[in-house]
Amino acid sequence: MTPVRAWDAFTSAEAEVRAMVADPRWQGLSVADRAHVLAARILVTPDGDRWLFGAHARWHLHDPADGRWHLAPPPRGVRPRQVQHPAAVLPGDVIPHGPDFHAEPGSTQAFVGPDVSEDLTERLRVLLRASGRKSELDYPLTAFDEIFASDVPSTVAAIWGTIMWCAYAPAFDGNERLITVFGEYLRRSLPGDEWVRWLPAPPLLDLVTLVSERQRAGHPRAALRLAAVMADTAQILMSDTRFRPRALALLTMVEPMLRLPGLIGATSLGRRAAACVTSGAPCECDHKHAPTVAEALREAWLERCPRRLCRALLVENDPAAHFSHTVYDLVEALAFMPDPPMAAATFLADLSDSKGALPARLDHRLRRAYEELDRAGLTGTSASESTEPEGFPVPGRVLTKPAPPLEVAPPDRASTAAVLGAAYATGLAWGRLTGAKVPQSGLAGQTALVRRVVHERDDNHTDHT
Repeated sequence: MTPVRAWDAFTSAEAEVRAMVADPRWQGLSVADRAHVLAARILVTPDGDRWLFGAHARWHLHDPADGRWHLAPPPRGVRPRQVQHPAAVLPGDVIPHGPDFHAEPGSTQAFVGPDVSEDLTERLRVLLRASGRKSELDYPLTAFDEIFASDVPSTVAAIWGTIMWCAYAPAFDGNERLITVFGEYLRRSLPGDEWVRWLPAPPLLDLVTLVSERQRAGHPRAALRLAAVMADTAQILMSDTRFRPRALALLTMVEPMLRLPGLIGATSLGRRAAACVTSGAPCECDHKHAPTVAEALREAWLERCPRRLCRALLVENDPAAHFSHTVYDLVEALAFMPDPPMAAATFLADLSDSKGALPARLDHRLRRAYEELDRAGLTGTSASESTEPEGFPVPGRVLTKPAPPLEVAPPDRASTAAVLGAAYATGLAWGRLTGAKVPQSGLAGQTALVRRVVHERDDNHTDHT
């Protein structure tokens, strides 16, 4: 007899809300009516916490201290009860508008795990080889010049930038084939430790700059060629879930430009940007702060992206919300731990937070765990310097992190990759939000976790799809 799965209130409530939002009538409801039906489905756990499955198809936790709702995955193995609550307790930003429920789920795995498929790597290698034959005089390097040598054409940089922008967490291990194909073009060795390359995630503006510079210089065909290279790269990356959400978003932004070469943007901002790009005149798209042509073009690209892909673009449009989503991913990736919030706090403790802004951005469970680590002197460890026993400083290294109260031990390599990916994405998101630098050698907690798997071969693992 097939075993019957135990009924779970969180799963049931999630299914109910998904069905309501998918119903065509949902779009016809007022915000007040949507809040009313959602408030009837709030769950309360035995500890008094209130949970709602809402915007972005994610769970939200009510903070009793200030009444805010934080993104937070629910606990499992507890028996919540459904209690009627007044709709007034729900702010507008937790109420689904519909398209946000269609976001691509993607994958939080870093590349410390199953390699990118051989087929994907080979297709990118062929594209890179053809792009590398372009002249740097026709395609000058106007971005990513800290990565590539000066004689490398920007067509190569367009492929690199697309890969790094689309990656959920660009952390590559020593066996990773995808970045080794760039070896002959690099200015210097890639940053990272002896095994993992913790690479920076470029802003969309860097990709846009490659295109806008050629357009403004009076070479529209070269600008379209660069946009086409980005689209071709994104199309190839679509087959891997670690790239898919942002690759799909990038395609929706770039492809209209390829179908209609005269199109820069559909809005008035886009039309003004197009005029500026074509004429080479200073752009006056914003009366207060005249943006550069690249900035105006970036805004035009972002405006093309449909609302169903909005989560993939939070990194560009709303860094605070993007950070909250990465924290959510981190707690979810640690679901195998007996206390996921405390485990997540051990990774959040690595972030540099000189202004003390981090705790206020966490839900009250995470905040309590983080503050416990802070009182024990276990926060900000990745921002510290280390010394040898003789007392001489060691440049570029970080302080060995003291043992946290809870050791993170993923049950398998896939779980390890998911934790490393989510933790690194959180560090990058925090840097985008606050300007804090992520150490090139990785965050302390991640480095400790890598040491658990560094001895394992991964070049014979099943391809990740």
